[in-house]
Amino acid sequence: MKRRELLKLAGLTAALLTTTAMLASGAHAQDKKWKIGFSQVTTIEPWRAQFNKDILAEAAKHPEVELIITDGEDKTEKQVADVENLIRQEVDALLVSPKESAGLTGVVQQAIDAKIPVFVLDRNVETNDYTQFVGGDNKLIGRAAGEYAVELLGGKGKAAGNVVEIWGGMGTQPAHDRHDGFHEFTDKEPGIKYLLDQQSGDWKQDQAYNIMATALRNNEKIDLVYGHNDPMAYGAYLAAKDVGREKDIKFIGIDGLPNEGVQLVANGELTATFTYVTPGAEGLRQAIKFLNGEKVEKTITLPTQKITKENAAQILKDNGL
Repeated sequence: MKRRELLKLAGLTAALLTTTAMLASGAHAQDKKWKIGFSQVTTIEPWRAQFNKDILAEAAKHPEVELIITDGEDKTEKQVADVENLIRQEVDALLVSPKESAGLTGVVQQAIDAKIPVFVLDRNVETNDYTQFVGGDNKLIGRAAGEYAVELLGGKGKAAGNVVEIWGGMGTQPAHDRHDGFHEFTDKEPGIKYLLDQQSGDWKQDQAYNIMATALRNNEKIDLVYGHNDPMAYGAYLAAKDVGREKDIKFIGIDGLPNEGVQLVANGELTATFTYVTPGAEGLRQAIKFLNGEKVEKTITLPTQKITKENAAQILKDNGL
């Protein structure tokens, strides 16, 4: 079975496991102390599937918690409806990872107005009235990727080459932060040329494949691809491989899941990835802490790590892979 098919199957399997776990947790709702709702944008993407696994694993450690997970099916309208339903259920706390910052702001404000503590995970909303934000520093990760791209293309003051950047969703702050951070380093190098103008793959492998296929047809020389996540970087790699050009190009992604990005780096398919830890477990821990009367910080920033061929094998070993 091809890797692209395996990744899709892994996402679908995780979604089924999530649904099963939700039903199991609901069976004993009468024994719970806290009802916590989590609005997830989608369960299909591998990083989102891992996100759900992490929050479910944490919930299993807290018998006092009834965790309700909804799947926005990658649609803003569906996710808004999901949050409205959680508000009607009078959850004790709401965790939400928005598809779009602006699109979810209104309904998040409704939850806040209903005196429900709101924990925003991964992607922010356009209000500061929430209880806490938990996620990675996307601008910092973008800077790390940009610094490494300059190194790969010849070093500071000497870097040169043609770069393809494949954006995540244009309506999400992480995509803009990953772009801005990357360009803080690469824009200082006059020898670096950008071949695309804000081409969005919407975080999806197949869309990135199509973007890269077009870029390859239109450009005889591409030196480096920067995908805003690993599936898109891998989609670009597959497009290059299909025309026999993958060995001439460096591929950088973000997410660093052991069974996805790290494995792709170990295989030599991606040149590097940068870990973007899912905020599921920490978000739930923080919500429980708050509900128990403890003070929580306004922002929790999760760490990142650069993963290259040099450390990928050890990371896989550490994760039993």
